[in-house]
Amino acid sequence: MTEQDYLLAWALYGVSALGCLLVWFRMTGWMWRFLREPLRVIVAVLLLSPTIVDPAKELFAPAIAITALDLLFKVGNNAWRAVADLAIYGLIALGVWLAFAALRWPVERWWAGRQAPATAVAEEDEPTLRELMDREERFDADTRLDDRGDRRLRIEPRL
Repeated sequence: MTEQDYLLAWALYGVSALGCLLVWFRMTGWMWRFLREPLRVIVAVLLLSPTIVDPAKELFAPAIAITALDLLFKVGNNAWRAVADLAIYGLIALGVWLAFAALRWPVERWWAGRQAPATAVAEEDEPTLRELMDREERFDADTRLDDRGDRRLRIEPRL
C-alpha cells in the first residue's frame, strides 16, 4: 500500500464516518438532551478514534475496525491496544462533555431567568379580548369623518 492509497483510504473512511455520524444525529434527535448528547459522543468516539497498527511505519487504522477484525478473524494482537485506545478516547471525550454540560447548565438557568420576567411583563401589558371588546370605541369601527365633519355609517371603497 502506497502513501497515496493510505491517504485515500483514510479520506473515504472519514467521509463515510461523518455520514454515519450524521445519520446517528438524526436518529437521536428526538431524545432527551442529557441522553442524546452522551450517545452522540460515544458514537463519535467509536467512529473517529484511530489506533496504531504498525509502530515501525506509524500506520494508523480506525480502532473499531481493528477490534472487529482481530476478534472476528483471530489474526494479530492489536485488539487490546485498540480497545485501550477506545477506552481512553471515550473517557476523555465524556469528561470534556461533562465539563461542557456543567458549564452550560448555570448559564442556561441564568438566561431563562433573565428571559422569563420580560415575557411576563409583555403578557401583562397586553389587553385581553374581553377588554378590547368592552372598550367604548371599537377597533373595527370606522373613525374617519366625511366633508361635513360627521361620521359616515358606511364608506364605499374607491375603485
